[in-house]
Amino acid sequence: MLNSKFYACLMLCCSLSVYVNGQTFKSDVLRFDEFMGFVKTYHPIVKQAELLIDESQAKLMKARGGFDPKMEVDYARKKFKDAVYYDTLDAAFKIPTWYGIELKGAFEDADGVFLNPENTFPDEGLYSAGVSFSIARGFLINERMVALKQAKIYREQAKADRDILVNTVLYEAALGYFNWLQAYNENLIFEDFLYNAQVRFKGVKKYVEVGELPTIDSIEARIVVNDRKLNLENSRLKLMKAKLELSNYLWINDNVPIELEETIIPDVNSALVVDQTLNIDLIITEMFQVDEHPKLKSLSTKYEQFVLNKRLKMNLLLPKIDLQYNFLSETPEVVRSFSASAYKSGLHISFPLFLRKERADLKLAKLKLKDTEYEMISTKVTLQNKIQALKKELASLSVQNSIFEDVLEDYEQMLTAEERKFTLGESSLFLVNSREGKLIDAKLKAIELQNKLLSSKALLFNKLALNPNL
Repeated sequence: MLNSKFYACLMLCCSLSVYVNGQTFKSDVLRFDEFMGFVKTYHPIVKQAELLIDESQAKLMKARGGFDPKMEVDYARKKFKDAVYYDTLDAAFKIPTWYGIELKGAFEDADGVFLNPENTFPDEGLYSAGVSFSIARGFLINERMVALKQAKIYREQAKADRDILVNTVLYEAALGYFNWLQAYNENLIFEDFLYNAQVRFKGVKKYVEVGELPTIDSIEARIVVNDRKLNLENSRLKLMKAKLELSNYLWINDNVPIELEETIIPDVNSALVVDQTLNIDLIITEMFQVDEHPKLKSLSTKYEQFVLNKRLKMNLLLPKIDLQYNFLSETPEVVRSFSASAYKSGLHISFPLFLRKERADLKLAKLKLKDTEYEMISTKVTLQNKIQALKKELASLSVQNSIFEDVLEDYEQMLTAEERKFTLGESSLFLVNSREGKLIDAKLKAIELQNKLLSSKALLFNKLALNPNL
């Protein structure tokens, strides 16, 4: 009978080793919500996404510039051989309005030896005030009106595109954190079981030396130690890579990247805050209104822009009829001096005979509109199906994780029972190592399942294109 006291002591050391390691390891913890807050606040691509809003504001300002009042001055003078042929001045102030109507005030004056008779004005010059407008093409809708409306719509589209871009960065960052968490948990497992194997090997070696155990048990215990060392080294390499990949998403002010210190570890309880941090806690249990999705909002604004473009192309099928009427006066300070007896008017008509260009432009506008409509329908159905599939996947993974908790508990009981039998001399070191190996595999499988669950939640967050307030 082997010395039962030794094996009892040996197993007690093994069971206490995990507890001691877990209690004495102290490091700074980077929580998941803190990490995501850093990413959303300081990541360059997130800042770049904000430029879309600035760009839309600039385009809106540019479109509004089409309705800015304008001042025009046209001055010309010709002098040859001491003779002033002509000296003309034409100054105007124009105010564009919404429906293709333009208000205009002007002053004209001319002097010279060789003046065109139509440029002969009173000595003090001639003032005019009037209006010009289109009564067919360009009246109810024109390029300036469409440009301004589209710029306002683009501002809303930019907000949706900004949310999609920010969401993509946050999604990739979340996956990086979950991979880091998985690598860290795996590293802890290999550290703990390496310590167990080393304690067991020392005890076995001593009893081999006194002849109470065969030499083969010492060799087997050493093989397990070296195997655990290899696994630990691989896990450390995996952890280092995961930490470096995570550092790609960590920045501070002035676009300065930062690298995680060796003492920084992930929060092992991150699963408790993931739903709240990603704003999917209610969506998992409730129906999400897919019409509120930023992708559909972006397509909707794109559709509205094409509707305006179609209306403009239809308006271009009308003839171009421009009218202008100006009251004339030598004394503009006297309001009554502007009368219908002195005026300058004009009419300009233009109409292509075949309208091939205009009809082709209208057809292209209709095709773009139809294409966007099909894209909206397809995108909506695809999003609905993907979101429903992910919700079912999350439910399944939650069940799997719950079941595997029971599996882990059974594996731990099997190992405990095998260790007890080993202390009584009714088992072997090989069986203990075999049970422990299966427990390690089960723990690794549990970590992998947890990572799948967290990654699926991140993917749901991505498909919903949420933009949480971090």
